[in-house]
Amino acid sequence: MLTLEQFRSNRNVLFWSLHAAGWGAYAITQYFGALLYEKPNSYAQVIVVAALSGFVLSMPMRFIYRRLWGRAPRSIFLGVLATCYITALALRTVINLAYKQFVEPDWQFKTLFELFGGAISTTYLLMCWSAFYFGIKYYESQQQQQEAVLKAVALAQESQLKMLRYQLNPHFLFNTLNAISTLILDNQNRTANHAITRLSEFLRYTLDQDPMKKVTLRQEIEALDLYLGTERLRFGERLRLEYAIEGPALEALVPSLLLQPLLENSLKYAVSPREQGGCVRIEGRARGSMLEVSVTDDGPGMQDRFSPNERRGVGLRNTRERLAVLYGENHRFAVLNSRPGLRIDMALPLETAGADEPGTEQPYPESTRARA
Repeated sequence: MLTLEQFRSNRNVLFWSLHAAGWGAYAITQYFGALLYEKPNSYAQVIVVAALSGFVLSMPMRFIYRRLWGRAPRSIFLGVLATCYITALALRTVINLAYKQFVEPDWQFKTLFELFGGAISTTYLLMCWSAFYFGIKYYESQQQQQEAVLKAVALAQESQLKMLRYQLNPHFLFNTLNAISTLILDNQNRTANHAITRLSEFLRYTLDQDPMKKVTLRQEIEALDLYLGTERLRFGERLRLEYAIEGPALEALVPSLLLQPLLENSLKYAVSPREQGGCVRIEGRARGSMLEVSVTDDGPGMQDRFSPNERRGVGLRNTRERLAVLYGENHRFAVLNSRPGLRIDMALPLETAGADEPGTEQPYPESTRARA
């Protein structure tokens, strides 16, 4: 049995269903009209012949109108008028002959015009059929155009998101390879080998992830740990990490690899330049209908990092643009000085993939909380 959506999408089924329903409604109204005007019982046979003849004779109109569709309005109007009148002549001939056969056998046609009698009123009926046909066809055309626009917008958004995500990968790869090169120059070959292994694991993960896909914040932190595998080898004790993520927030959905460029930004400006290193804190909490995520470091802050005319880093800029594409106005992204350091605040629509105990705060597992 066809569903409503399948019924709408199957144009042949839709046409024949409406075609049959229309002529069925014509037969019903004619029957009640015959009762109102006290027509003889034999007139019911004329009504049946008229409905069946209308059903058959009006079928070619669909194929004629297909050829007319897309032409100039004047050509369509004249074509519809001629088609309706010619069809009406044929239909009235059948109806009048049926009337003579079943109701008035003694009736004799004196002129050809009597055989075609009533063709004007039947033309009006067929014009209504035509208006209904073109109305549905125009509605379908508008729907198809709207769907095409929506698909084009969706494809454009998907392409933009992929471009933003893939722009981050070379940026991250360049920084990491520079770090590995430094390790080799310092004769830390074992550490460099470990860094290459962890780098390959992270790159494999990024290649497997669809930029359009959303993951839970728990999975995002696990992916972040793959990235941190190389950075821990590089910074050692200078890198300190803290997690403060509530239980419900761990099951909230976020764009995949959302945090990696933000953490990379903190490592570049808050940890790498300073001999004592630095601390990065990641927080997550569910507040009403929004998921709030923040990344905070204890570095020099924005004033020292960016001059007034300097554009922010690739990671921050791309993350901002990526969230704008995904959520439009329904999100918040702010970069603020936290004195000391920099704080990146994000608020996204809360989309959950599971349920946890509300109001509880779960530190991330010890394997990812360990300070390196």
